[in-house]
Amino acid sequence: MTSIAGTELTPAGAAFDAIAESFDTRFGDWLSVAAQRGAVRAALIDAFPAGARLLDIGGGTGVDAAWLSARGRNVLLTDASPAMVRAARAKLGDAAAETFAAEQLDQLAARGERFDGAFSNFAALNCVTDLAPVGQALARLVEPGGKALLVVFGCSCPGEILAEGLRGRFANMLRRRRRGAVPAMLGGRHFTVRYHRRRDVVRALDPWFRLVRTTGIGVLVPPSAAEPWISSHPRLVAFLERIDRVIARPLWVFGDHVLYAFERRPEVAAP
Repeated sequence: MTSIAGTELTPAGAAFDAIAESFDTRFGDWLSVAAQRGAVRAALIDAFPAGARLLDIGGGTGVDAAWLSARGRNVLLTDASPAMVRAARAKLGDAAAETFAAEQLDQLAARGERFDGAFSNFAALNCVTDLAPVGQALARLVEPGGKALLVVFGCSCPGEILAEGLRGRFANMLRRRRRGAVPAMLGGRHFTVRYHRRRDVVRALDPWFRLVRTTGIGVLVPPSAAEPWISSHPRLVAFLERIDRVIARPLWVFGDHVLYAFERRPEVAAP
């Protein structure tokens, strides 16, 4: 199977293709997801003013892109899964979503696309083996002074360790500490993820971007491994969400996800 960009569909793209039709239903009602999404959206609104043209990397079914579009941002969504892109087009329109894996973003740059900023939410970049080509493409795609907000899995999430241990899934308790490719499966399709450390992310975007801020997303708000149990306790989720607003930056390393906020250095030319 090939993507619209003309290259082979990635294993992660094929896996998300298999669950695209049920994706919003499967994750949409979980309070842990809503709380973490809310924290990311607050950062997106703060970073990108109304009227900004934005690139959404690995945007899935377009939930965040649609939310930003409704608030005056002009978003082009990309995703490795053609089925996810079809779902996104139903929300955004045909011209606002295209099938590109993160590894293929250089093709967008080659056709002259430019953006005021870029973002990637909920660990789409953890499906990418080597972030260096992503960083090089972003250096060409993002205008000087523009922002790039990248949200990837944290590597030291106490919530996942606890939730997986209580479920008896002991092999998953410390999987985020592993280096290299870690096996994963969705929709009966096998693929791999990588738990990128901060130095890996920073190195991939250097020297074109400088790291401005690191924020934990879901430091106390539990990961999806605690679902559906945690969604039956909305007051607890709301309480943990309030605490997270205070501790998200100093305790970022313990986040279920970590948001890295970068700024494009105007003085460094694109590769």
